[in-house]
Amino acid sequence: MARPRSRIHTGAVMDRGFFLTRQAIRRQLAAMPCDLYLIRLIHSRTRRADPGERIWSACQVLYGPTVSFLRLRNREGFDVYFHPFAGDGNTGYILIDLDRADPQIIPTMRAHGHQPCVVLQTSPGHLQAWVRVSLSPLPPAVATAIGKQLARTYGGDLASTDWRHLGRLAGFTNQKPTRRQPGGFAPWVKLLHAQTGLALQGASLVEAAQCQLAPASPQPHPDCPRLPGSADSSAGLTPAAAARIYSRCLHRLRIPQRFPQPDWSIADLWIARHLLACRIPAAQIQAILRLGSPGFPRRHSNPEDYLRRTFGRAAREPPPDTPFSA
Repeated sequence: MARPRSRIHTGAVMDRGFFLTRQAIRRQLAAMPCDLYLIRLIHSRTRRADPGERIWSACQVLYGPTVSFLRLRNREGFDVYFHPFAGDGNTGYILIDLDRADPQIIPTMRAHGHQPCVVLQTSPGHLQAWVRVSLSPLPPAVATAIGKQLARTYGGDLASTDWRHLGRLAGFTNQKPTRRQPGGFAPWVKLLHAQTGLALQGASLVEAAQCQLAPASPQPHPDCPRLPGSADSSAGLTPAAAARIYSRCLHRLRIPQRFPQPDWSIADLWIARHLLACRIPAAQIQAILRLGSPGFPRRHSNPEDYLRRTFGRAAREPPPDTPFSA
Protein backbone atom coordinates (compact mmCIF):
# COMPACT_ATOMS: atom_id res chain seq x y z
CA MET A 1 0.00 0.00 0.00
CA ALA A 2 1.33 3.43 -0.91
CA ARG A 3 2.66 5.48 1.98
CA PRO A 4 0.42 8.53 2.71
CA ARG A 5 2.00 11.93 2.10
CA SER A 6 2.66 14.28 4.98
CA ARG A 7 -0.01 16.85 5.77
CA ILE A 8 2.31 19.75 4.90
CA HIS A 9 3.27 18.30 1.53
CA THR A 10 -0.31 17.29 0.68
CA GLY A 11 -1.54 20.73 1.62
CA ALA A 12 1.14 22.33 -0.55
CA VAL A 13 0.14 20.20 -3.53
CA MET A 14 -3.50 21.15 -3.11
CA ASP A 15 -2.82 24.86 -2.53
CA ARG A 16 -2.58 26.96 -5.71
CA GLY A 17 -1.31 29.87 -3.60
CA PHE A 18 1.68 27.74 -2.59
CA PHE A 19 2.77 27.39 -6.22
CA LEU A 20 2.26 31.08 -6.95
CA THR A 21 4.36 32.02 -3.91
CA ARG A 22 7.14 29.62 -4.82
CA GLN A 23 7.13 30.84 -8.42
CA ALA A 24 7.46 34.47 -7.26
CA ILE A 25 10.32 33.56 -4.90
CA ARG A 26 12.08 31.60 -7.66
CA ARG A 27 11.89 34.53 -10.08
CA GLN A 28 13.19 37.00 -7.49
CA LEU A 29 16.12 34.82 -6.41
CA ALA A 30 17.00 34.01 -10.02
CA ALA A 31 17.29 37.75 -10.74
CA MET A 32 19.43 38.22 -7.60
CA PRO A 33 21.88 35.28 -7.69
CA CYS A 34 23.84 34.77 -4.49
CA ASP A 35 25.26 31.81 -2.58
CA LEU A 36 23.20 32.50 0.55
CA TYR A 37 20.22 34.59 1.62
CA LEU A 38 19.27 35.85 5.05
CA ILE A 39 15.55 35.33 5.80
CA ARG A 40 13.96 37.14 8.74
CA LEU A 41 10.38 37.10 10.02
CA ILE A 42 9.13 40.17 11.91
CA HIS A 43 5.67 40.43 13.41
CA SER A 44 3.79 43.36 11.90
CA ARG A 45 2.16 44.55 15.14
CA THR A 46 4.66 43.73 17.89
CA ARG A 47 7.77 44.20 15.65
CA ARG A 48 9.08 41.07 17.37
CA ALA A 49 11.39 38.95 15.26
CA ASP A 50 10.70 35.24 15.02
CA PRO A 51 13.50 33.49 16.97
CA GLY A 52 16.52 32.53 14.90
CA GLU A 53 18.23 34.03 11.90
CA ARG A 54 17.92 31.81 8.85
CA ILE A 55 20.73 31.80 6.30
CA TRP A 56 19.71 29.56 3.43
CA SER A 57 20.73 28.76 -0.12
CA ALA A 58 18.23 29.32 -2.93
CA CYS A 59 17.41 25.59 -2.94
CA GLN A 60 16.67 25.68 0.79
CA VAL A 61 14.43 28.75 0.43
CA LEU A 62 12.49 27.06 -2.40
CA TYR A 63 12.18 23.71 -0.60
CA GLY A 64 8.47 22.87 -0.31
CA PRO A 65 8.24 22.60 3.51
CA THR A 66 10.24 25.86 3.80
CA VAL A 67 7.76 27.73 1.60
CA SER A 68 4.86 26.22 3.57
CA PHE A 69 6.48 27.30 6.86
CA LEU A 70 7.00 30.87 5.62
CA ARG A 71 3.41 31.06 4.32
CA LEU A 72 2.10 29.87 7.69
CA ARG A 73 4.10 32.49 9.57
CA ASN A 74 2.93 35.13 7.09
CA ARG A 75 -0.71 34.23 7.80
CA GLU A 76 0.05 34.53 11.52
CA GLY A 77 1.03 38.17 11.00
CA PHE A 78 4.76 37.92 10.28
CA ASP A 79 6.24 39.87 7.37
CA VAL A 80 8.84 37.97 5.33
CA TYR A 81 12.09 39.90 4.73
CA PHE A 82 15.30 38.87 3.06
CA HIS A 83 18.76 40.08 2.04
CA PRO A 84 21.51 38.53 -0.11
CA PHE A 85 24.07 37.43 2.48
CA ALA A 86 27.85 37.97 2.42
CA GLY A 87 28.80 37.93 6.10
CA ASP A 88 30.28 41.27 7.16
CA GLY A 89 30.09 42.74 3.65
CA ASN A 90 27.48 43.73 1.13
CA THR A 91 26.93 41.41 -1.84
CA GLY A 92 26.77 44.26 -4.37
CA TYR A 93 22.98 44.62 -4.22
CA ILE A 94 21.61 48.02 -3.10
CA LEU A 95 18.02 48.40 -1.88
CA ILE A 96 16.00 51.56 -2.61
CA ASP A 97 12.73 51.91 -0.70
CA LEU A 98 10.45 54.05 -2.89
CA ASP A 99 7.43 55.08 -0.82
CA ARG A 100 4.77 56.91 -2.83
CA ALA A 101 6.83 56.38 -5.95
CA ASP A 102 6.21 58.36 -9.12
CA PRO A 103 5.00 56.02 -11.91
CA GLN A 104 7.96 57.13 -14.06
CA ILE A 105 10.63 56.53 -11.43
CA ILE A 106 11.74 53.11 -12.74
CA PRO A 107 12.03 54.29 -16.39
CA THR A 108 14.01 57.28 -15.07
CA MET A 109 16.39 54.98 -13.20
CA ARG A 110 16.90 52.92 -16.35
CA ALA A 111 17.56 56.03 -18.42
CA HIS A 112 20.29 57.05 -15.95
CA GLY A 113 22.01 53.66 -16.02
CA HIS A 114 20.74 52.67 -12.55
CA GLN A 115 18.37 49.98 -13.81
CA PRO A 116 17.06 47.64 -11.08
CA CYS A 117 17.36 43.89 -11.38
CA VAL A 118 14.23 43.50 -9.21
CA VAL A 119 11.24 45.79 -8.63
CA LEU A 120 8.58 44.91 -6.06
CA GLN A 121 5.24 46.51 -5.30
CA THR A 122 5.01 46.07 -1.54
CA SER A 123 1.55 47.68 -1.49
CA PRO A 124 -0.32 50.00 -3.89
CA GLY A 125 1.89 53.05 -4.54
CA HIS A 126 4.89 51.65 -2.65
CA LEU A 127 7.88 50.11 -4.45
CA GLN A 128 11.20 48.52 -3.56
CA ALA A 129 13.99 48.33 -6.13
CA TRP A 130 17.18 46.28 -5.93
CA VAL A 131 20.11 47.61 -7.99
CA ARG A 132 23.20 45.46 -8.48
CA VAL A 133 26.25 47.71 -8.66
CA SER A 134 29.08 45.17 -8.21
CA LEU A 135 29.81 41.48 -8.81
CA SER A 136 32.18 41.41 -5.82
CA PRO A 137 31.37 42.21 -2.18
CA LEU A 138 31.45 45.83 -1.04
CA PRO A 139 32.58 47.28 2.30
CA PRO A 140 29.58 48.31 4.42
CA ALA A 141 30.42 52.02 4.32
CA VAL A 142 30.64 52.02 0.51
CA ALA A 143 27.31 50.18 0.13
CA THR A 144 25.59 52.55 2.57
CA ALA A 145 26.95 55.60 0.73
CA ILE A 146 25.63 54.25 -2.58
CA GLY A 147 22.23 53.54 -1.01
CA LYS A 148 21.99 57.09 0.32
CA GLN A 149 23.00 58.56 -3.05
CA LEU A 150 20.37 56.55 -4.92
CA ALA A 151 17.72 57.37 -2.31
CA ARG A 152 18.46 61.10 -2.61
CA THR A 153 18.42 60.92 -6.41
CA TYR A 154 15.12 59.07 -6.71
CA GLY A 155 13.22 60.19 -3.62
CA GLY A 156 13.74 56.99 -1.64
CA ASP A 157 13.56 56.54 2.11
CA LEU A 158 16.89 57.68 3.57
CA ALA A 159 16.18 55.67 6.74
CA SER A 160 16.29 52.46 4.66
CA THR A 161 19.76 52.84 3.14
CA ASP A 162 21.84 50.79 5.56
CA TRP A 163 24.14 48.34 3.74
CA ARG A 164 22.23 45.34 5.11
CA HIS A 165 18.71 46.79 5.15
CA LEU A 166 16.15 44.05 4.63
CA GLY A 167 13.80 44.02 1.66
CA ARG A 168 10.58 42.16 1.04
CA LEU A 169 10.37 38.67 -0.41
CA ALA A 170 7.82 38.37 -3.23
CA GLY A 171 4.79 36.10 -2.98
CA PHE A 172 3.78 36.95 0.58
CA THR A 173 1.38 39.52 2.03
CA ASN A 174 2.34 42.86 3.56
CA GLN A 175 0.97 42.54 7.09
CA LYS A 176 1.57 46.14 8.19
CA PRO A 177 -1.72 47.49 9.61
CA THR A 178 -1.22 50.80 7.75
CA ARG A 179 -1.07 48.96 4.42
CA ARG A 180 -4.42 47.17 4.76
CA GLN A 181 -6.75 47.49 1.78
CA PRO A 182 -10.44 48.37 1.96
CA GLY A 183 -12.13 45.39 3.58
CA GLY A 184 -9.10 44.72 5.82
CA PHE A 185 -7.17 42.54 3.38
CA ALA A 186 -3.38 42.55 3.45
CA PRO A 187 -1.91 43.43 0.01
CA TRP A 188 0.35 40.99 -1.78
CA VAL A 189 4.01 41.78 -2.35
CA LYS A 190 4.07 41.62 -6.16
CA LEU A 191 7.08 41.08 -8.39
CA LEU A 192 6.86 43.71 -11.14
CA HIS A 193 10.27 43.14 -12.74
CA ALA A 194 12.97 40.49 -12.40
CA GLN A 195 16.01 40.32 -14.67
CA THR A 196 19.54 39.56 -13.62
CA GLY A 197 22.25 42.08 -14.53
CA LEU A 198 24.54 44.87 -13.40
CA ALA A 199 23.46 48.49 -13.54
CA LEU A 200 25.28 50.22 -16.40
CA GLN A 201 26.53 52.93 -14.06
CA GLY A 202 27.19 50.57 -11.15
CA ALA A 203 30.97 50.90 -11.32
CA SER A 204 30.65 54.72 -11.36
CA LEU A 205 28.48 54.59 -8.23
CA VAL A 206 31.08 52.44 -6.45
CA GLU A 207 33.94 54.72 -7.51
CA ALA A 208 32.07 57.85 -6.41
CA ALA A 209 31.29 56.33 -3.00
CA GLN A 210 34.93 55.30 -2.51
CA CYS A 211 36.12 58.81 -3.36
CA GLN A 212 33.55 60.31 -1.00
CA LEU A 213 34.76 58.12 1.86
CA ALA A 214 38.49 58.52 1.18
CA PRO A 215 40.27 60.51 3.88
CA ALA A 216 41.47 63.92 2.77
CA SER A 217 45.23 63.74 2.12
CA PRO A 218 46.37 62.33 5.47
CA GLN A 219 50.01 62.84 6.44
CA PRO A 220 51.94 59.58 6.25
CA HIS A 221 52.85 57.95 9.55
CA PRO A 222 56.54 58.40 10.34
CA ASP A 223 57.03 54.62 10.34
CA CYS A 224 55.55 54.21 6.85
CA PRO A 225 58.21 53.48 4.23
CA ARG A 226 59.24 56.27 1.88
CA LEU A 227 59.66 54.89 -1.61
CA PRO A 228 61.65 56.16 -4.58
CA GLY A 229 60.07 56.66 -7.99
CA SER A 230 56.74 58.11 -9.08
CA ALA A 231 53.49 57.66 -7.20
CA ASP A 232 52.11 55.14 -9.69
CA SER A 233 55.11 53.06 -10.71
CA SER A 234 57.96 51.04 -9.21
CA ALA A 235 60.70 52.94 -11.06
CA GLY A 236 63.82 53.38 -8.96
CA LEU A 237 62.96 50.53 -6.55
CA THR A 238 65.97 48.19 -6.46
CA PRO A 239 65.87 44.62 -5.11
CA ALA A 240 68.01 45.74 -2.15
CA ALA A 241 65.61 48.60 -1.33
CA ALA A 242 62.58 46.30 -1.65
CA ALA A 243 64.20 43.72 0.64
CA ARG A 244 64.91 46.43 3.27
CA ILE A 245 61.32 47.67 3.14
CA TYR A 246 59.95 44.12 3.34
CA SER A 247 62.21 43.34 6.32
CA ARG A 248 61.19 46.53 8.16
CA CYS A 249 57.52 45.64 7.63
CA LEU A 250 58.13 42.11 8.90
CA HIS A 251 59.58 43.37 12.15
CA ARG A 252 57.07 46.21 12.49
CA LEU A 253 54.28 43.60 12.35
CA ARG A 254 56.30 41.32 14.69
CA ILE A 255 55.94 38.41 12.29
CA PRO A 256 59.35 36.76 13.03
CA GLN A 257 58.76 37.09 16.78
CA ARG A 258 55.35 35.41 16.56
CA PHE A 259 56.06 32.92 13.78
CA PRO A 260 59.64 31.56 13.70
CA GLN A 261 58.86 29.74 10.43
CA PRO A 262 56.34 32.04 8.76
CA ASP A 263 54.10 31.10 5.86
CA TRP A 264 55.41 33.63 3.33
CA SER A 265 52.10 33.82 1.48
CA ILE A 266 50.40 34.99 4.68
CA ALA A 267 53.30 37.34 5.41
CA ASP A 268 52.95 38.82 1.90
CA LEU A 269 49.24 39.44 2.55
CA TRP A 270 49.83 41.15 5.91
CA ILE A 271 52.59 43.32 4.47
CA ALA A 272 50.39 44.28 1.52
CA ARG A 273 47.66 45.34 3.99
CA HIS A 274 50.24 47.30 5.99
CA LEU A 275 51.50 49.11 2.89
CA LEU A 276 47.94 49.86 1.74
CA ALA A 277 47.26 51.45 5.13
CA CYS A 278 50.35 53.58 4.49
CA ARG A 279 48.76 54.64 1.18
CA ILE A 280 51.49 53.05 -0.94
CA PRO A 281 50.33 52.70 -4.61
CA ALA A 282 49.42 49.27 -5.94
CA ALA A 283 52.30 49.09 -8.43
CA GLN A 284 54.86 49.74 -5.71
CA ILE A 285 53.28 47.24 -3.29
CA GLN A 286 53.47 44.49 -5.89
CA ALA A 287 57.07 45.47 -6.69
CA ILE A 288 58.03 45.24 -3.01
CA LEU A 289 56.54 41.74 -2.79
CA ARG A 290 58.10 40.68 -6.11
CA LEU A 291 61.60 41.93 -5.24
CA GLY A 292 61.62 41.66 -1.45
CA SER A 293 59.62 38.55 -0.44
CA PRO A 294 62.12 35.80 0.53
CA GLY A 295 62.69 33.26 -2.24
CA PHE A 296 60.03 34.76 -4.48
CA PRO A 297 58.48 33.40 -6.70
CA ARG A 298 58.97 30.26 -4.62
CA ARG A 299 56.63 27.56 -6.07
CA HIS A 300 54.14 29.94 -7.71
CA SER A 301 53.59 28.88 -11.32
CA ASN A 302 52.18 32.31 -12.22
CA PRO A 303 53.93 34.90 -10.01
CA GLU A 304 52.15 37.95 -11.48
CA ASP A 305 48.72 36.38 -10.96
CA TYR A 306 49.73 35.55 -7.37
CA LEU A 307 50.72 39.18 -6.77
CA ARG A 308 47.44 40.47 -8.22
CA ARG A 309 45.39 38.07 -6.09
CA THR A 310 47.35 38.91 -2.93
CA PHE A 311 46.91 42.64 -3.51
CA GLY A 312 43.21 42.18 -4.34
CA ARG A 313 42.59 40.25 -1.13
CA ALA A 314 44.45 42.86 0.92
CA ALA A 315 42.33 45.61 -0.65
CA ARG A 316 39.04 43.77 0.05
CA GLU A 317 39.70 42.97 3.70
CA PRO A 318 38.62 45.49 6.37
CA PRO A 319 41.39 47.97 7.14
CA PRO A 320 43.25 47.44 10.43
CA ASP A 321 42.57 49.70 13.39
CA THR A 322 46.03 51.26 12.91
CA PRO A 323 48.39 51.10 9.97
CA PHE A 324 50.58 48.65 11.86
CA SER A 325 48.18 46.05 13.29
CA ALA A 326 48.08 42.62 11.71
